[in-house]
Amino acid sequence: MKPSYVPHVRIVRVDYRSTVDGAALLALLDAYARDPMGGGIPLDVMVGERLCADLANIPGAVSYLAWDTDGEAVGLINCFLGYSTFKAKPLMNVHDLIVLPGRRGLGIGQMLLAAAEQHARSLGCCKLTLEVLTGNATALASYLRFGFEPYTLDPAAGQASLMQKWL
Repeated sequence: MKPSYVPHVRIVRVDYRSTVDGAALLALLDAYARDPMGGGIPLDVMVGERLCADLANIPGAVSYLAWDTDGEAVGLINCFLGYSTFKAKPLMNVHDLIVLPGRRGLGIGQMLLAAAEQHARSLGCCKLTLEVLTGNATALASYLRFGFEPYTLDPAAGQASLMQKWL
């Protein structure tokens, strides 16, 4: 799906070893963490100290930043390569998608999703996956607009439900 054209934004792949990219990634991720849809709690200091170095060492990790013409990072997408056993092909999971509140509704999220999709296609991935809170109507609408749909194998069995267990 083609994203809306946003002439004042460029999408650039993150270099996890760059201090500029790393600072932008952390600032956006912290803004997301502080948002009610991200849990409402700032990132732990330890996360800031090690996240980019960890990401640089994770095979299949990829992130893209949206930069405006003033040099401000206004959006971020973090993705991880996974594997579909049903298709015997890689898949790409969108783990985080952040657009700063004042920049939402301009197509930046769609542009970031398009960058992730292009990267996934270049790797031969069979699908993109993501998780979203059911109460996040804005994000749900954006994902549906991009072409995502609820995960079902057999409609009679219902939709998949994401679960977690903290370790």
